[in-house]
Amino acid sequence: MNDINTAFLKPQTMPDIQSSHDERALPIEQVGIRGLRHPLTIRTQTGVMPAVGNFEMDVALPAHVKGTHMSRFIALLQKHNEPIDSASVVAMVREMLPLLNAIEGRIQFTYTHFVKKAAPVSGVESLMDYEVTWIAKAKQNTSGAIDVELNLRALVPVMSLCPCSKEISEYGAHNQRSHVTMSVELDPQTKMTVEDLVAAAESQASSELWGLLKRPDEKWVTERAYDNPKFVEDLVRDVAGQLKGDDRILSLVVEAENFESIHNHSAYAKISLIK
Repeated sequence: MNDINTAFLKPQTMPDIQSSHDERALPIEQVGIRGLRHPLTIRTQTGVMPAVGNFEMDVALPAHVKGTHMSRFIALLQKHNEPIDSASVVAMVREMLPLLNAIEGRIQFTYTHFVKKAAPVSGVESLMDYEVTWIAKAKQNTSGAIDVELNLRALVPVMSLCPCSKEISEYGAHNQRSHVTMSVELDPQTKMTVEDLVAAAESQASSELWGLLKRPDEKWVTERAYDNPKFVEDLVRDVAGQLKGDDRILSLVVEAENFESIHNHSAYAKISLIK
C-alpha cells in the first residue's frame, strides 16, 4: 500500500491541469497573486535595510491555456533574495515570463522606506518614513526579446505655507502638512534610488519634515517655511521641473495634496509630462 501511495505522488504521474487546453477562446489580461506579504532587503544610498513588501504578480494568459502556475510566482520571489534596487526589479520581471510561459507580465510591490535624517540645527538623528511602490511590466517583442517598463512611485510628506495668507496677514501665515506623490517611468538601463526621488520633493517644499526636532530645529523649520511659501500649484510645478531635468526619467506624474489647516478640505494639483 505504501509503495502504491509513493508511486501515485511522484510528480511525473500527476496531471498538469493548469496547462490543459481551454475551449472558451477567451484570453485573460492579468492572472496571478495579490496581497502577498514577503520580507525584503532594500538597497539604499547608505547600505541595506529590512522591509516587508505587499506584492502583486501576474501574467497574461492565452485563450487556449486553462490556467497559470500560481506557485511559480512565490518560487520566483523567494529565489530573488538579494537587496532590491532598480536593477534587481528588472531582472526579476524578465525571469518571470519564461518561468510562467508568458509573453507579458507585471510585478508590483509597496513597502515603507525609512531614511535616517539629521535635524537642521541640533543634528539629532531620526527616521523618516515614505511609502514606495515599484512597478515593472515586461513584454516579449516580435524578435523574442523582453522589453521592460519600470516605474517608481514615492509618497513624500512635506510642509507647505500659503503665500496669500502670508501676504495679507499682519503676522503669521497658515501652513499645513502636504503629500507629494511622484510616479516616474525610468530608463530600465539606469539606476535611481528612492532617496533620489525623495530629495526632489523635499528640496522644492516650503520645508521638509523630520521625525524628531529640538526647539532650535522647530524654529528653523518654522522660519524656513515662512521664507519659502508655496501654493499647491507651486509645489507640483517646482517638483515636476526638478524631475524633468533628470535623464533617467522618461515620463512623470507629480501630484500634491495640501491638508489645509484653515479648511475642512484639501487643495490638490497634478502635472503629467512625457519627455
